[in-house]
Amino acid sequence: MAPNVKGAMLMMGSMAAFTVNDAMIKVAGAELPLFQMVAMRGALATVLVFLLARHLGALHLNFPRHDKWLVAARCLAELSATFFFLTALLHMPLANVTAVLQALPLTVTLGAVLFFGEHIGWRRILAIGTGFVGMLLIVRPGPDGFSIYAVYALIAVASVTVRDLITRRMSIHVPSLAVTLATSLSITLAAGVATAVTGWQPVPLGAGVLVACAAVFVLTGYLCSVMVMRVGDVGFVAPFRYSSLVWALALGWLVFGDWPDTITMLGAVLVVAAGLFTLFRERHSQAAE
Repeated sequence: MAPNVKGAMLMMGSMAAFTVNDAMIKVAGAELPLFQMVAMRGALATVLVFLLARHLGALHLNFPRHDKWLVAARCLAELSATFFFLTALLHMPLANVTAVLQALPLTVTLGAVLFFGEHIGWRRILAIGTGFVGMLLIVRPGPDGFSIYAVYALIAVASVTVRDLITRRMSIHVPSLAVTLATSLSITLAAGVATAVTGWQPVPLGAGVLVACAAVFVLTGYLCSVMVMRVGDVGFVAPFRYSSLVWALALGWLVFGDWPDTITMLGAVLVVAAGLFTLFRERHSQAAE
C-alpha cells in the first residue's frame, strides 16, 4: 500500500474513532452525569495508555524542566477543552459541534501568527476570515442571542487551539505517550474530584458499556493519529481530517435523528473550504522555501 494511501486511511480511521467516541458519550450522557462519565472513561483510558507506554518504554520523564511546565499547561488546556466540548456535545447536535471544531486549522494558524510571529499572506488571512464567518453561521444567534452551549463549543475550540500551540513549543525529547498519559491522568483526577461534589450515580449496564467502549475508541483514535504522522506526506494526509464531519453527519442522523439546516450546512462548507485552502497554501509555502 502506498504511504499516502495508508496515511489517508489512518487519518480517516482516527477521525472515525474520535467521532464514534463522541456519539457514545452523548448517548450515555442521557443516564450519567458528565463528570462521572469523564472519570470512568478516563480511568480506563489511563490504564490502557499506561500499559502501552510501559510496553514501548515511553514512561521516562527525562526531558527539560521547560517542557515539563509545557506539559502541565497542556493538561490544563485539555481539561478546559474536555469540559466545554462535552458539555456542548450533550446539548447540541453532534454534527453542529463537530463542524465548529473544523475551524481548528484556522485558529491554530491565526494563533501562530499572533503569538509566534509566523508570517502568512493575504490569501490565508482571507481564508481565516471566511472560516470564521462559516463558524458564526453554525453557532448563529437565535432570538435571544447565542446559546450558552454554542459559546461552550467556541471556548472548546479556543482551548484546543491553546493546547496545540503549546504542543508546538515542546521539544522532540518529550515522548508523545508520556504527554498523553499525563493528560489522561490529570483529566481523570479532576473529574474524580468533581464527582465528590456532584455525586456518583449507579451505572446502568448499557451506559457503562458505552463509556468503556468510548475509552477504547479514544485510545484507537490517538494511536491512529500518532501513526499517521509517520507515514505519507502530511500535506496530502491532513485534509482527510475533515472526514470527521461526514461521520458526525451520518451518526447524528442515524443515532439521534438530527440533520443540520441549510444555513448550518453552508457554514460547515465555508469552514471546511477555508481550512482546506489554508492547508494547501501552507503546503505551497513550504514547497517554495
